[in-house]
Amino acid sequence: MNQLPDIVRDFERVSSDLIRQASAFQPAILADVAGRRGALHGRIQALRHRMKLAGSALTVEVRPGDNLMIHAAIALAKPGDVLVIDGKGDQSAALMGTIMMNACRQVGIAGVVIDGAVRDSVEIDEMGFPVFSVGTNPNGPTKLASGRIGHPVSVGGVAVRAGDLVIGDADGVVVVEREKVETLLQVAAKKVEDEAARIEAIKNGNTAAKWLNTALRNAGVLSGNETL
Repeated sequence: MNQLPDIVRDFERVSSDLIRQASAFQPAILADVAGRRGALHGRIQALRHRMKLAGSALTVEVRPGDNLMIHAAIALAKPGDVLVIDGKGDQSAALMGTIMMNACRQVGIAGVVIDGAVRDSVEIDEMGFPVFSVGTNPNGPTKLASGRIGHPVSVGGVAVRAGDLVIGDADGVVVVEREKVETLLQVAAKKVEDEAARIEAIKNGNTAAKWLNTALRNAGVLSGNETL
């Protein structure tokens, strides 16, 4: 049986056109139309609320507290990639800081999502480079341990493959399987239209949720033809 190398260099990415279209939607919309799947655990948040990102995942797996493979991933990344790093949720040391974030921006990386800690948060904020992490820690990492690039990883409780769509804003990060992106974008556009119409109806005084009584009956809260 052939075994994949630790570094997978070539994989199919979401097209730049689909990424551009996806960036027009809130991650919450994409999570809804994806069956309420793909949202990373809320522990992974934007370093600053105004930060947004959208791109194809370049997956990285590291040992806790070690960033050797992140340096390798930056060297291999293509413009538009988002580094998605399985840092094992460790917060005992920052895996990235200002120097690495500047390198990411210089090579065209669209942002960083890391299940771990970062540092130099004020400088990263001033850069305006989008970073989503578990938190911060001033302690630096080691550069000693092997890891993997381009392999499936688990980040924030979600399976992420290299090439999947990654999109994030103040609410958090959502991952969509590459093969499903085009179809879900069409559904997302319809959902945005429907939600806009619903909000307009609410503003006009129609605040009643048509589905509520049925849902309450199904849950056993109301019985028979009973209504609120």
